[in-house]
Amino acid sequence: MSNKNIEAKKTVVAGIKDKFERAKTVVLVDYRGLTVAEDTELRNQMRKAGVEYAVLKNTMINLAIQDMGIDDVKASLEGPTAVAFGYEDMIAPAKILSEFSKKTKKMSIKCGVCDGAYLDEAGVQALANLPSKEVLIAKIMGSMMSSVSKFVYALEAIRKQKAGEE
Repeated sequence: MSNKNIEAKKTVVAGIKDKFERAKTVVLVDYRGLTVAEDTELRNQMRKAGVEYAVLKNTMINLAIQDMGIDDVKASLEGPTAVAFGYEDMIAPAKILSEFSKKTKKMSIKCGVCDGAYLDEAGVQALANLPSKEVLIAKIMGSMMSSVSKFVYALEAIRKQKAGEE
């Protein structure tokens, strides 16, 4: 193997490692059986959600994650592997791939990594079932507003009670 080829592979491995380090969530899938149209649809969904999706060689992924402390991923590096990197939304890669897998019944989730922690297939599914960031924020705001409203009503009742006494 030429030095030029070795250097090219080192560059690819460094790029994959960088993506794993920058991503909030990474999901690995076996994409066997997808048609070109289905793959295109999946890629479009990923792009709209700001998720990077790529088919990568298992040996390159293995070399990239060697020093990252996520050795459990290595057991999933068999057969064709596509990887979704979520840099902004932690849930988007898992949610899109889970829904697409259920819809097509052709691809399977291998594993994932969320904030540097390994997730098996069940962990990725659990992540996919979480509500989106916007929904969670809305629920928290609703809870906070509910508490504030109850407090205001209590103050108003106290004020009315005091006004009635005097």
